[in-house]
Amino acid sequence: MARTVKPSLYISVDIEADGPIPGPYSMISLGAAVAGRQDADRYVPADPEAHTFYRELRPISDDFVPQALAVSGLDRDRLVREGSEPAVAMAEFSAWVREVAVGAQPVMSGYPASYDWTFLYWYLIRFTGASPFGHSGCMDMKTLYATKARLPLRAVAKGTMPRELLSRRRHTHHALDDAVEQAELFSNLMAWDPTPGPR
Repeated sequence: MARTVKPSLYISVDIEADGPIPGPYSMISLGAAVAGRQDADRYVPADPEAHTFYRELRPISDDFVPQALAVSGLDRDRLVREGSEPAVAMAEFSAWVREVAVGAQPVMSGYPASYDWTFLYWYLIRFTGASPFGHSGCMDMKTLYATKARLPLRAVAKGTMPRELLSRRRHTHHALDDAVEQAELFSNLMAWDPTPGPR
């Protein structure tokens, strides 16, 4: 008897942080947008603005790297006063993921996934004790492109990709803006076939 394969719901996630690793440093914003759904037959892109999530978080330590903080443009003093408590924000995020992924397995997608996933997974486990993505439910867009383009991973950058793959949205370093932009990139990559026709 064939095993039923549950569809995957891909959620584009972008985070901004004030340093290179979670724990000593803080995730200060989190943006997410549903990119699309894949079953055994096909991938169906979603409107990336239809289902989104955004929070700004209170820092968890006094340490930060000024250059990293500057990238986001967020005011750290304001976040200390007004940012969401990490435990509350991550519980709300987990609930949102479960809601949008009903009937499917949620998969985080990132560009690059390695950085965003590191903070996201650490925060989920640290503050909620669980991850709606499991321990490995993430897909890296750089790897996806490199595999399809048959390029070494380290040769890949957005500037090396065909322009038709890229979103027309600006990369602003606002976590929700960038999650929406990268959701479009993800859907374009999923549909892209650089070698059409029989081989």
